[in-house]
Amino acid sequence: MTNADRAAAAAPYMVPLVVTLFFAWGFATVLVDPLIPKLKALFTLDYVEVMLTQFSFFIAYFIVSLPAGALIAKIGYVRGIVVGLLLMALGCILFAPAASLGVFPGFLLALFVMAAGITTLQVAANPLIAILGSERSSHSRLTFAQAFNSLGTTIGPFIGAAFILGGGPAPLPAGASPELLAAQRSAEAHAIEGPFLAIAGGLIVLALIFFAARRQHVGAMAAQAVAGRKDFALFARPRLFCGALSIFTYVGAEVSIGSLLINYLMQPHTLGLDPVSAGKLLSFYWGGAMVGRFIGAAVLTRIEAGTVLAACALGAALLASISALSAGMIAAATVLAIGLCNSIMFPTIFTLAIEGLGGDTPRGSGLLCLAIVGGAVIPLVSGYAADHLGLSLALFVPVACYLWIATYGGLARFGIVDRKPLAVKA
Repeated sequence: MTNADRAAAAAPYMVPLVVTLFFAWGFATVLVDPLIPKLKALFTLDYVEVMLTQFSFFIAYFIVSLPAGALIAKIGYVRGIVVGLLLMALGCILFAPAASLGVFPGFLLALFVMAAGITTLQVAANPLIAILGSERSSHSRLTFAQAFNSLGTTIGPFIGAAFILGGGPAPLPAGASPELLAAQRSAEAHAIEGPFLAIAGGLIVLALIFFAARRQHVGAMAAQAVAGRKDFALFARPRLFCGALSIFTYVGAEVSIGSLLINYLMQPHTLGLDPVSAGKLLSFYWGGAMVGRFIGAAVLTRIEAGTVLAACALGAALLASISALSAGMIAAATVLAIGLCNSIMFPTIFTLAIEGLGGDTPRGSGLLCLAIVGGAVIPLVSGYAADHLGLSLALFVPVACYLWIATYGGLARFGIVDRKPLAVKA
């Protein structure tokens, strides 16, 4: 029996287990969005300061991706998943001491550790789901798993708003003593602690299940499938380099909007909602991405990928611009509709960028994963714009990102990024 046959034999119960991982990290990732208005009020932060939450989370992709790949190459997919789940659970548990101490850096550390676990899971789970069955159906399995990831990002804001923002981000009293401030911060922070401790419990159970399956042959295949160092010389290929820049800007734009959206909907000139109601509406932003993936899967079988990417990016830029320059229901509806346009961007950019890489595809894919660090950098820029120009005009930061993505779609459509690779030494 070949390794592929053994992997397929493990598939009947391994596939639903791995799909569960996609849901779990989607759910946990999006909880950062309702966390932002809570921490902003709790520690009286400006938008740049509170965006350090996203920076601490997404910087893990840049720092941990390569070590995670090396680890999984040595210990296998399944054991790598166990490590990722335990790291993620540890990050969730760290919310408890951060809440008890009432210190903002404690939450940043917890988010980084949780994101390190999620990064490890992504490095292991994406290729694993592809080999759990026939090669011909691998794209279908990955799309199915990503749909459950979107389901997690849709449900997460609704639950996060109810539990994290349920008490409302009450402002601290002016002129209060340091002792009173510390006590109130600790009390308010306990609203954050509960959901993450519950998630930690579920993750530990999942880790035990995967630990029991650690001797499956699929785990032993990792050394062959993941081995190899990431080679930055591949950026000499314009298609890959521009694709990585597009991943950087896309993740940054998506995260910036999701991070600012609750406060944006709470503005009097938008909808003037309370924090819980605004947080629940966030589900429409992420839910649009889920619906759009199913629509996009059909559209992409009929229309060239670069054209679809450019159209969706221009649509997102137009919606963000209309929202920034309007008010009331129009401003709210257009900003929430951006999620629908976001839906096909990441997978389409990814596949366009690695097109034609041949044997270098695994290394090119790794470099594209590093570009997810845009979710750490661009929200800081958006936060700076929000502090100095207001939340509405801050939407023009994502607009600039979407215009570049539309440009990349056009460049890919007409083959302009298929020029001869630049002459650099590997």
